[in-house]
This record gives sequence, C-alpha cells and structure tokens, in this order.
Amino acid sequence: MRHEVYSILHTCARWQLVRVNNVKTSIKDIARAAGVSHSTVSRALSDSPLVNEVTRSRIHRLALEMGYSPDAGARSLVRGHTCTVGVVVTTIADPFSAEVVEGIEATAYSHGYSVILAASHDEPEREIAAVEMLRSKRVDAVIVTSSRVGALHQERLGAAGVPVILLNSHSLGGAPHTFSVRVDDQHGARLATEHLLMLGHRRLAHVAGPAGHSPSADRLAGYRAALAGVGVPFDPAQVIAGTGRPAAGEQALPQFLAMAARPTAVFCYNDMTAIGLLRAAHSAGLIVPDDLAIAGFDDIPFATYVSPSLTTIAQPKFELGQQAMSMALTLMSGVAEGVSDVVLQGRLVVRESTRIRG
Repeated sequence: MRHEVYSILHTCARWQLVRVNNVKTSIKDIARAAGVSHSTVSRALSDSPLVNEVTRSRIHRLALEMGYSPDAGARSLVRGHTCTVGVVVTTIADPFSAEVVEGIEATAYSHGYSVILAASHDEPEREIAAVEMLRSKRVDAVIVTSSRVGALHQERLGAAGVPVILLNSHSLGGAPHTFSVRVDDQHGARLATEHLLMLGHRRLAHVAGPAGHSPSADRLAGYRAALAGVGVPFDPAQVIAGTGRPAAGEQALPQFLAMAARPTAVFCYNDMTAIGLLRAAHSAGLIVPDDLAIAGFDDIPFATYVSPSLTTIAQPKFELGQQAMSMALTLMSGVAEGVSDVVLQGRLVVRESTRIRG
C-alpha cells in the first residue's frame, strides 16, 4: 500500500481533484486526523527522513483515504515545473497531426506528464502567440508541429525559456534548447517520384504544399532530384502551388487539363491534396490510374479507404510524436549535451492509384 501511495504523490501524473463532502482535504485536515503538526504531514508526504517510518506510513494512508489532492499551482512554484507540455498543431482536424499527438501524449503520460493542445491555423504569428500562451501556463516544454515558426522566429522561440521541439520543420540552430524531429522529406518525395517514373510516366506533375514550409520545399527538391536522376527535364509549369488541403488538389486538376502536354501522373504534397485530386478526377470522368496516376505523402488512415486506394509515402507519425516527447523529456532533465536533431525515414506504400503504363 505504501508504495502505491508514494507513486501517486511523487510523480508528475495528472492529479484528480478528490473532494470529501464537497470540501477539499487540506494538510491541516490530515494533521488533525493524525494528531500531528501540519509541518510533520508536509514532511511525511515528501518522504522526509525526519519523520519516522511508522508515522510516514500512517500519514500516507490517511492522505489516500481522505482524498487529499495537492494544489498543482503551489507544487509547481515549489518544484519549478508543472509536469505539462504544450503542443501547437496547425489544426486539430488534420489526421496526420492527430496520430503525431497520440505519440506525444502516450509518451508524456507514461512519464507522468499531461499535454495542453493549441491550434495555429497555419499562421506564423498565431503559432508564436500559442507558444507564448503556453509558456504563460508555465508548461515545461513546447512541441510545434508542421510549422514555419522555426524559420521565422528562432530568437523569439529561444526567449520562451523552455525546450522547444519543432516537428517536421528544420531547426536552424539559432535558439538554445531548440531542436527538430522530422521525416526526410526529400528522400520520401524522391521515392514517390521514382516509383511513378519506373511505371513509365514522363509527364509527371507536382502539387506543392504551403509556401514557406520546409517540408514543401524539401518535397519539391526530392521530386526534382528524381526527375534529374533519369534525365527528365524539370518543367516549372508542371508544379502547381497548393495549401496541403483537399481543395488544392481539386483546384489543380483544371490547370493540368488545360496544359498542352497533360501530365499522366501527379505527385502530391500530402494525402489530403491527393484525395482532393482524386475527387476532382472522378468528377471529370477520368479513370485513376489509367488516365492519371496519383501519389501522396503521409499515409493517413483515409488513404486506404478512398477509391482507388492511394499510393503514398508512409511517415512514422506515432514515432515522430514519441521521439519529440522523448527529446523534450531529456532537455527538461537538464541534459542538453549530445542532443541533436532527429531525421526519420518514410517508406513507399503502393496501392491502386498507381499502375504500370501499358
């Protein structure tokens, strides 16, 4: 029993507010029940060696039975940390971010930390405002996903005074305790484009991602590198600007159809863009992949449910979240030496939206 009480009182686990007769139990209440001073109770709950084993055990038992719940704000002031981590995502509706956050939350929970979530809606200034808001909540670290914030606001990030992990964005090394965990976007884009080239496609277009995002630039670079690898000239006209949302894929199709040399295949910035393009192709009477082969990036759950199912680059989304939170834990422990940016590899998943050309 004593070990169980110790675990409850001395980890950063989420504290549940337990009330007896709708009144919060205090240290003084426990002191009266135990017949000792409130300072003795405080020492006992901290497992101070100044309190003998029998008394400590009795006070721990009473604290559990009476539903004692420490004041989180007071504890954070004493200990200098709150056992919370802030996470900034573009939008909570993004299925990619949802899986990443699952990895963050699972790792945080296993170490007794809780997560506060904020959305930036793809606005850099709002991202910074979210980071600063989370800092005002005294979070112990901040994780920012799929963001331009790393490139634009390194100094302001450093001023947050807590570890900052950029997820799927580059760390420029300009701010202390700011690191990144990301997938090798160039490698993944090259895999997808090489797959389409291997299938015989030479008029191969690309719907890009949001301007100013490092993953968008890296995926475009990977697409270009794959073309160059087989001697296919890069044609800027075959690259359509996008936003990473389904509407970008829908809006790209009329532009492709208006080209003198229509593309036979398209590599999309992400699966959401590819799904929008699939929808538009179906509405236009095109058969995928016979008339137009389509590949995406991310491998979100919807990729297997659309028709035809989507060929894509699978990102290790849950692992990205795990790695980001693990890095934050290391930095929060005060160990920065040896910590460096982490780059993971994606893998090609071939489904029905691509096929060998006859």
